[in-house]
Parts: sequence; structure tokens; C-alpha cells
Amino acid sequence: MFDFLDSGQYDLLGAFWVTVQLTLYSAAGSLIWGIVLAGMRVSPVPLLRGFGTAYVNLVRNTPLTVLIIGCSLGLSQTLDISLGGSTFKETGFRLAVLGLVAYTGTFVCEALRSGINTVPVGQAEAARALGLSFFQVLTLIVLPQAFRAVVAPLANVLIALTKNTTVAAAIGVAEAALLMKEMVENEAQALFAVFGVFALGFVLLTLPTGLLLGWVAKRVAVKR
Repeated sequence: MFDFLDSGQYDLLGAFWVTVQLTLYSAAGSLIWGIVLAGMRVSPVPLLRGFGTAYVNLVRNTPLTVLIIGCSLGLSQTLDISLGGSTFKETGFRLAVLGLVAYTGTFVCEALRSGINTVPVGQAEAARALGLSFFQVLTLIVLPQAFRAVVAPLANVLIALTKNTTVAAAIGVAEAALLMKEMVENEAQALFAVFGVFALGFVLLTLPTGLLLGWVAKRVAVKR
């Protein structure tokens, strides 16, 4: 049943390694973009607050497939923006990361905003009374406590991001879902085995992440 794994025709580990790379790069970018968006959402500047609210509500409710394909068709094929990629493979990978960051950053933002709401208002008011600016209050007082409160929600976002990387197959990124599609076409007699292998692969990627970050969440939880 699993003879196709020994044929050497399919680079299973290579496909999952691309998935891991997509997850890591997208997670780092989403964290940065999510922090920026969260800062905008709680900013005292109406223009920034309005942009943050509009962006989150628009992008979060747009299908990820539309965003990924839009990055490919709109940026690469229409505007000829390759993000520094010298080959089709590199360009596709970077555009997929861009789309994942744009989408996942909205969920990171909302998770952080919920954490910001758990910080007592008196702490921010005391910091402002000491002469700290909004940026200083946010980065030195509020965000460190907010992060401690939302480790578990951020873990859920990371797990969802790992599974969402399969959408990158829509623009030809050679990750696990694209290889699974090829194997389903070529190994029709072993469909359940193919699905089982890839399901197990994603479980091995996401389960340790959930367990580790769940443990971290308990360790750093704010006792109130």
C-alpha cells in the first residue's frame, strides 16, 4: 500500500520542508504586521485607527485563496513585481509568503488587541502621567503584558497558518499540498494511503507546536 514512498519518485520530505519554510517566514512576518495593525487599532490618531479597522475587516473576511492568487496575478503577472525572485519558483514562494502575511497578520492583530484589553487601564494612565508617549506606553507597558495573555490564541493562529500554507499550491509553490495533488493523480490505487501520509505529516507539524505553546501559555500567564 505504501510502495509509492519507496519509489524515489516523490520528494516527500522536501515538500514538507517547503511547508515548514512557508510557515516560519509567514509567522515572523505576520507577527510584525499584526503588532503594527494592533498599534493602529488602539492608536489615538483617527486616520491610523480607521485604516487598521478597515484593513482588518476587509482582509480577514476575504478568502485566502483570493489573496494568494491576487498576489500572483496582480503583482507578478500584471505589475511584473517579483520581490527579488530570480526564478518562477522563488517568486511564487515569496508571493505566497506575502499573501499569508497579509491575511494572518489580521488574526494576530485581533488576538493582540484582545490581550491589550486585559491590561488594566490604570497602568496606561499612570505611564502617561509620568510623561511617556503613546508609543512608549504601548511597547514598554501594554504589549509585554498583552503577549503573556494571548500566547494560547497566537498558538491557534500559528497552527491555522501551518494548515493554510496548502493554499500556496494554487500558484504552483512546491509544498506538501501540491505534491499530494500529484500523488493523488498518479497513485489512484492508494488514495487513502496518500491522504493518510499527508494528514500524519501535518499532525506531526502542528501537534508539537500546540503542546509546546500551550505549556508556555501556562508558564507566562498573568495571575490577576
